[in-house]
Amino acid sequence: QVQAVESGGGLVQAGGSLRLSCAASGSIFSINAMGWYRQAPGEQRELVARITSGGSTTYADSVKGRFTISRDNAKNTVYLQMNSLKPEDTAVYYCNLGRVRTTPWNYGMDYWGKGTLVTVSS
Repeated sequence: QVQAVESGGGLVQAGGSLRLSCAASGSIFSINAMGWYRQAPGEQRELVARITSGGSTTYADSVKGRFTISRDNAKNTVYLQMNSLKPEDTAVYYCNLGRVRTTPWNYGMDYWGKGTLVTVSS
């Protein structure tokens, strides 16, 4: 059973920083893309940042220049360094594991973490 467990959320003042981590566990052969999404109250879940197995990154326009995504393939862990936080960054942040294969022969499937709350006060 594959699981994604996020950590690092919390309360921070505007202009501050937080670092989120998401560790994937279980019988994992490979993980394609790993990403962070967020959902604010009353809003739809949106992509924040994504990183492929080769290290290519994608960011939402709203976080470019402030957030940095990285991954440690040996640890099956993805990180999100968030700097210059704004109140509008307040949301539950979810980790997404894209196309996780448990053997070399299966196609794989996506997994989501349960989320970690980030609150930015003004």
